Amino acid sequence: MSAVRIIEVGPRDGLQNEATPIPTPEKLQFIQALADAGIQEIEATSFVSPKWVPQLGDAAELWSQLPEGPQYSALVPNLKGLERAIEVGVTRIALFTAASDAFTQKNINMTVEQSLDVFGQITDRFLGADAPAAPQWVRGYVSTAFECPYLGRVAPEQVLPVVRRLLAIGVDEVSLGDTIGVAVPREVDALLDVLLAEVPAERIAMHFHDTRGTAIANVAVSLERGITAFDSSAGGLGGCPYAPGAGGNLATEDLVYFLERNGVGTSVDGRRLARASAPVLERLGRRPTAKSQLAYLAGDAECSSATR
Repeated sequence: MSAVRIIEVGPRDGLQNEATPIPTPEKLQFIQALADAGIQEIEATSFVSPKWVPQLGDAAELWSQLPEGPQYSALVPNLKGLERAIEVGVTRIALFTAASDAFTQKNINMTVEQSLDVFGQITDRFLGADAPAAPQWVRGYVSTAFECPYLGRVAPEQVLPVVRRLLAIGVDEVSLGDTIGVAVPREVDALLDVLLAEVPAERIAMHFHDTRGTAIANVAVSLERGITAFDSSAGGLGGCPYAPGAGGNLATEDLVYFLERNGVGTSVDGRRLARASAPVLERLGRRPTAKSQLAYLAGDAECSSATR
């Protein structure tokens, strides 16, 4: 395997639940730093109501100022959000559902089936939008693909029908989420056994949380099964407000180190990446926790001391 796709979700998933406001210029600096590090796909924001997610209330303003280079996408929760996204020229969108009704009810106040009906309308409207600036692309998130925080373990056979429906309504790629970070390689293997029997590997992405330190092990088994797209968040930012106890996303720094050390090309500069989220973490009053980020930053500090 010569390369994988890294979908950076820090600017959206990493920040959406933070109570400390991140000003738009600082978000843009964060995104620019990610681009400078070589990140090629970034989920930049969500066109959700500012009433529900104040942190992303600047979606339209942010989108109009995004730096050139990466491919950008945005989460859209409903038709109103889609219209706002289309107005500012978004051509890559993400939709969000789950494999558990209990989770979607808590999260978006719909059953899984109701969410899929809405997403069919969104996809039809999006793909029918007039004169797009670039080819449209749609991804669908399936959260709680391994376990629901409210109902417990989720069987692979419960995930497959949701994936089928998303592909049927025109989604290009399905991202499977270990929302509360409980999965281990055996469970990832079991899910992929079921899905890969009828879904091409290139239409599947994996979205791991590192709550219990198993995210990289899960990446490893996914790679062995032919999966080449992974979501991650710089600095390990992010969690889920609807999943009690959920930890941060898999840190992009740790993912890049693991891949590069295994001979899988990413075209990402690990040292630049380690610095990208540092200002945001400082604004949030947090210390870096991603292991590879800590190692790079410690190396920077040693070099700085040596040159004084």
